[in-house]
Amino acid sequence: MTISKLVLMLVCFIALRPEHNEAPKAAPAEAKVLPVLSKDLADIPGKEGLMFTVEYPPGASDPIHRHKAHGFIYVLEGSIVMQVKGGKEVTLTPGQSFYEGPADVHVVGRNASQTKPAKFVVFLVKDKDAPILVPVN
Repeated sequence: MTISKLVLMLVCFIALRPEHNEAPKAAPAEAKVLPVLSKDLADIPGKEGLMFTVEYPPGASDPIHRHKAHGFIYVLEGSIVMQVKGGKEVTLTPGQSFYEGPADVHVVGRNASQTKPAKFVVFLVKDKDAPILVPVN
């Protein structure tokens, strides 16, 4: 058998392998964040309350981050997975809540489902004019 025939057979073998015939998988869609309320907290100088909803499409997740705020999460629809560094990973369903503090690093935040969306509300008590989210490497 000549080298050219071996190369041709190898190319055909690789081209016929199932993983080479699959369509490329699309990256999961990003979370959709919708503001609900922002209010200066007059009796706590320099602080504000901020409320927003987050909609996770199926398979969506957040990068590792922190809020440098007191964060209260309440699940409205679907199921989400949350974890802060040093804490346990928890799966939350509608009516359940989660807390993260100003020093916490949010290492897991994702939709628990690959097929159904999830929605939750977030209430932050944070320094006024501070960013909502700070990425962590």
